[in-house]
Amino acid sequence: MIEKGKHEVRQVLKGKKRVCQTDVENMNYIKLVLKETLRFHPPDPLLFPRKSREQCEIDGYTIPAKAMILINNWVLGRDPECWVDPEKFEPERFKDNFVDYKGNHFELIPFGVGRRICPGISFAVTNIELLLAALLFHFDWKLPHGMDPKDLDMIELYRSSCTRKNPLVLIPKIYIPTGDENY
Repeated sequence: MIEKGKHEVRQVLKGKKRVCQTDVENMNYIKLVLKETLRFHPPDPLLFPRKSREQCEIDGYTIPAKAMILINNWVLGRDPECWVDPEKFEPERFKDNFVDYKGNHFELIPFGVGRRICPGISFAVTNIELLLAALLFHFDWKLPHGMDPKDLDMIELYRSSCTRKNPLVLIPKIYIPTGDENY
């Protein structure tokens, strides 16, 4: 994944010295990685509580009026009825899939939905894409001590937001484009 993202970023930026937002718009794989990251590791595992306006029935369960409803965003991203091989991190699943994170598709709602959707969604996504592209463009990343990516500790802590339990340790090597690269 990191090599594919790095290849795309450096191909798009060939001959440039820094990443600009207009460049990121041509980086399709980075957008796929972001969608898959938001599906697999939502920033808020539980969305803000909702209150039902009226009594209704969902899958045979009666939901009373004014009931407090919690939506488990983490489970939605791992639902085998919505996702093929949901426990696998696979950005390519979004290549020909028009599911987005803007509240239009209920299987992917990392920023919420409806009246309570995050008002900073555009700001957040723009900054994440730009930061990821810059990190892939300006650095070559390696794991310490010849570690294999499969050995990474991916345990998360679930509180009001989702974070890593243990810090990610990577070794950055500065990349200075010379113009002779073949990407």
